[in-house]
Amino acid sequence: MKIACVQLDIAFGNPKENFENVEKKIREAAKQEAKLIILPEMWNTGYDLTRLEEIADKEGNDTKRLLTKLAKELHIHIIGGSVSTKKDSHFYNTMYIVNDSGDIITEYDKAHLFKLMDEHLYLKAGNKKNLFEIENITMAGVICYDLRFPEWFRAHSLLGAKVIFVPAQWPAARIDHWKILLQARAIENQCYIVAVNRVGKDSNNEFNGNSMVIAPWGEIVWLGNEEETTGLVDIDLNLVEEVRGRIPVFQDRRESLYK
Repeated sequence: MKIACVQLDIAFGNPKENFENVEKKIREAAKQEAKLIILPEMWNTGYDLTRLEEIADKEGNDTKRLLTKLAKELHIHIIGGSVSTKKDSHFYNTMYIVNDSGDIITEYDKAHLFKLMDEHLYLKAGNKKNLFEIENITMAGVICYDLRFPEWFRAHSLLGAKVIFVPAQWPAARIDHWKILLQARAIENQCYIVAVNRVGKDSNNEFNGNSMVIAPWGEIVWLGNEEETTGLVDIDLNLVEEVRGRIPVFQDRRESLYK
């Protein structure tokens, strides 16, 4: 499966500019014959959390409209990164997964909120897993800080996830953690990890990309630079079963000891 990792700079608090840039990047990736496209975290507004009442996507309607239109028109699957949304009276960090027929197949609200970027002060945490199928392959999606919770990845892997997507706004100050944790999650879950970070900066943080696609043995098959870029990678999903067969970690678990 040919995937496109769209590593973006994000205009702080400017949904109009960000929507235009995302549409442009998705169209460019589709022209390069990508079958699946993944975007970074909170790409519609960045972490302009104090203005969410004004700029968050109400019920995710603008995001859903754009992604479903492009997915259907271009015949591509879209892992919608995440956007700030307002649903009912609460704000969320929300991921939409859209298949190549233009159907929204899952919606996920970030489960673990990151206090160092004040998410807990403005956003409400989600309480559901994010498991889905694309082209009969079981996949999962989590968001940024979720990466520091290995049990969350394992929960999805035990349900059959062969690819786990990780959109992020991971600051440059801790980029070494990002790389190491992503490789660890791939190795311990014997799956592909496809992680897309943003670039650029806001008033509080600098972001330096280093988006990654990691194979089930832990090899980095693509590493992004520190600029806006789109990485195109063919992943061999048969490799997941091969690795899981050679080292049967899931069969050898002793769950009774982990209580």
